Amino acid sequence: MTLEILDPGPQATIQDYPGRVGLASRGLFPAGPVDHLAFRLANLLVGNDPGAAGLEIPSGRFTARARFAGVVAFCGAGTPTVNGRPVPLWEGVPVEPGDVLASTAPEGPGFRLYLGVSGGIDVPPVLGARALHTMGGIGGLDGRPLIRGDLLPVGRGEPRRLRVPQSLRPRYHQHWELEVVRGPHADPEFVTPEDWREFTSARWRVNLNSGRLGVLLNPHRFTWARQDGGIAGDHPSNVLDASYPFGGVIVNGDVPTILGPDGPSSGGFTVLATVTHAALWRIGQLRPGQDTVRFREVDPEEADALAAHTEFVLDPAHLEEC
Repeated sequence: MTLEILDPGPQATIQDYPGRVGLASRGLFPAGPVDHLAFRLANLLVGNDPGAAGLEIPSGRFTARARFAGVVAFCGAGTPTVNGRPVPLWEGVPVEPGDVLASTAPEGPGFRLYLGVSGGIDVPPVLGARALHTMGGIGGLDGRPLIRGDLLPVGRGEPRRLRVPQSLRPRYHQHWELEVVRGPHADPEFVTPEDWREFTSARWRVNLNSGRLGVLLNPHRFTWARQDGGIAGDHPSNVLDASYPFGGVIVNGDVPTILGPDGPSSGGFTVLATVTHAALWRIGQLRPGQDTVRFREVDPEEADALAAHTEFVLDPAHLEEC
């Protein structure tokens, strides 16, 4: 049982969730899906464990042939078809051997499409996960994005056909809000209170060069609360090398960047804020060169409450039978 790749689009990859946790001290961010919510839902809708290996498809462009009988689910942003006939997002769809699964770019907001396959994509795990770390060349299929002609082994499972109720489906936008927790490098030691107010009130544009490593935002000249980085460097954004959090908003000179799942695990730039778990999935749907972001500060208690709300939809009891 395999899935034959006919057209992988710009950079389709195999991912699982949560990826390689616990390896940051060895220089590896976890990899895994940028939009963890759509990815896990795609798995649940076909009867898989939510962390099973599936496909991440940037810009929604993709074509493959099923060489198995089972159920698939498309979640996220795209316009999917089976044998040329439109099929719904957020819903399990039966497939038979020879069926052609395809998608074109999304007609509205959103950037990444996720494909869940009953039984999961059964490539060998590397360092505890099947997720491809694009910069490290680790995991996935032979440590690389998919190419035409790849045959992906599909595992055996107990297929189900579920759908996400309309009221629980994520909403995609052109102008996004991301909840962040302040720091670890914020005011008053690193930036001024005025800098922080500008950071949380400005509308930041997503740079065209954004990807799995990070989401680059438009340059901004902060005032900074210090003249330089001391022994760490001449620019006030410099700090002595330290660990970065996944979802950290680092400031490299004048350029804020939200670190993605394949980003660097450490470095010498300030981390002005950290995106909450509940908001991380939205990073995966930001369209490079088109969308904007606004940051909203929350405290750790609110961040926990928002995370619990996000996880609500992932309870199979809240999904519908097809």
